Amino acid sequence: MNILILSCGTRNKIVQYFKKELEGIGKVYATDCSPLAPALYDADQYFIVPRMDHQDYLSTILAICKNNDVKAVFTLIDPEISLLAKHREEFLNVGTIPIVSDLENVEMCFDKFSLNTFLVKNGFHSIKSYIDKEEFYRNVDAGVVDFPVFVKPVKGSASININKVTSKEEVELLFKNYKNMMIQEFIDGVEIGADVYIDLHSGEPVAIFTKEKLAMRAGETDKSISIKDEKLFDLIKDFVKVIGFRGIIDIDIFKVNGEYIISEVNPRFGGGYPHAYESGVNIPKMIVHNLHNQVNENVIGRYEERIRMMKYNEIKIIR
Repeated sequence: MNILILSCGTRNKIVQYFKKELEGIGKVYATDCSPLAPALYDADQYFIVPRMDHQDYLSTILAICKNNDVKAVFTLIDPEISLLAKHREEFLNVGTIPIVSDLENVEMCFDKFSLNTFLVKNGFHSIKSYIDKEEFYRNVDAGVVDFPVFVKPVKGSASININKVTSKEEVELLFKNYKNMMIQEFIDGVEIGADVYIDLHSGEPVAIFTKEKLAMRAGETDKSISIKDEKLFDLIKDFVKVIGFRGIIDIDIFKVNGEYIISEVNPRFGGGYPHAYESGVNIPKMIVHNLHNQVNENVIGRYEERIRMMKYNEIKIIR
């Protein structure tokens, strides 16, 4: 059983975890468009491929899958998730299962305003959000929302072009200089990350790991501490079942005055997933079970509280 990890970049740990689970039964292949992606060199075999926007990209990946008997494929970057979901049938036709949610759900995750609209419609606590700045100004005048607020791209990742602003003038400037922006109220609360796995066969959430984020770097969790709360677990279970996710999900949540507010969803391994794995939440093993047509046992909450994760720099030398 072979697995292909696309756009592996610097996510060495993910490659290492899958190698451990596939030892003796399969290989881990990895791709990137740059030979300087360090995670390539932890794979059993790697491929340097064109950039994702190249006309030959999809055919190149499909050929790798077909020629190397790849059972499943997933990516570690946002733009490629939609590509996998959109071309699911083409991968299935060469015998490879894309580990990704349906295209409609993936696209909604990457449209922050659409996700917020879904949350409101389905009765979940959400962050007040606006794509119409005039509506925002009216709500400021009415006392519904107030500065400071965040102005951010409707579609974006890695905290790029996110600005905390304190005046109408700043809002006007950002909307003038950037396209497709939105306004969200500033939430002053505890920031929480959740690593979730929804079984590919049963459709049930079978693993949830939650941690309080203590420090961030480039949009990813840099330091965190594991926490548990049944109320939070129940919220996540309800949310992922209502939306119909499958596979790996990373959720950003705020805790404000005892209430949990879902902020963003990334339908992939989050940058802080190693915290979950090292605490005993083994999603690679669950994926392997599913690929063997086995339904996973529910292990939600089976980890210790107050386990701390701290990322640090490492180097890889290749001759």
